[in-house]
Amino acid sequence: MIPLLCPAYLPNVRYCAWMLQQSTLQFTGDNNYQKQTYRNRTEIYGANGKLKLTIPIRHTHKGTKPLDKEVEIAYEMDWQKQHWKSICSAYRSAPYFEFYETDIAPYFNKKTASLFLYNYALIKKIMALIQHPFEHQITPWNPKQHSRMDELLSPKNKTEWKGESYTQVFANKYGFISNLSILDVLFNLGPNTLSYLKKT
Repeated sequence: MIPLLCPAYLPNVRYCAWMLQQSTLQFTGDNNYQKQTYRNRTEIYGANGKLKLTIPIRHTHKGTKPLDKEVEIAYEMDWQKQHWKSICSAYRSAPYFEFYETDIAPYFNKKTASLFLYNYALIKKIMALIQHPFEHQITPWNPKQHSRMDELLSPKNKTEWKGESYTQVFANKYGFISNLSILDVLFNLGPNTLSYLKKT
């Protein structure tokens, strides 16, 4: 069975480490959208500990579950400005924030209607920044050929996943927090992000 994945919002370390283990990445938007997953949320290390960032969703399919590729982002609130402000506050003093800032910032200025395509574009950018050859495609879901990697999208995983510790901005206050957004690794480890993910 070929594993298929739905793009997550600024995915966590476990998700990214799994992606690196695949020879070819196959994404699908053909499954039903699930609420309260990493499809529209991510976690960073803020001044007060773990901070959740959530993309608001436009509810247009009353009574029926939309497919992942049908879910639209809501822009009534300026969540992009709020998320970018939180990211800057969290990582402004990180060693590599300024190095990557101009690459990441545009994704918090332009509006993309589709959550699926927004996340997909961010993942492609991050893979380029960590200099990982990224063979990928969007594939129609076929239950006879594919398996779903929904556990990578669930924050309710009962077994706590932990990676090797590295220096984080606020670790002196709250200690090391594992499995945060890939941004935490990128801004703290910079060019060493790829090697960190490969050994995780």
